[in-house]
Amino acid sequence: MQIRDAIPEDAPAACIVLKRSIAELCQADHRNDPSILARWLGNKTHENFCAWVKQTDNSVLVAVENQEILAVGSVTDGGTIGLNYVSPDARFRGVSRALLRSLEIRAAERGNNRCNLTSTETARRFYLSNGYVENGPPAGGFGTSSGYPMTKALTNFGQPRPKG
Repeated sequence: MQIRDAIPEDAPAACIVLKRSIAELCQADHRNDPSILARWLGNKTHENFCAWVKQTDNSVLVAVENQEILAVGSVTDGGTIGLNYVSPDARFRGVSRALLRSLEIRAAERGNNRCNLTSTETARRFYLSNGYVENGPPAGGFGTSSGYPMTKALTNFGQPRPKG
């Protein structure tokens, strides 16, 4: 598996991953409510994906294996993780963890000493197990009641090792 910067040509496959991940894996959040799903999926378009890729203060990364996109993530230059979605076909293979680490490294390379995100109910345990801590009351998004603000201090990411 390779993790690389996304390119506009990734949009069709990346949008499929984003939409399938939300629809199939985030049922605890959208509860199969068509109106919640429609709002959540509404901005997962080829045009928006290309805009995200072209944003100068945003890094969109994809995890790829055999030329197939397995996961999509993004982090702003300010250290906010906005996307971290895995294909249902690649779940529990370490893809999300590897992508998260790459997002954190990118944030550190951009001068951040922490990453922030809002976790879904579905991903909450995942982020807690990866060193994130909740730092505020739950706030819903897209009509859900579950959005957990989280933060993680970044240490030893992209930092020069001490000499000696």
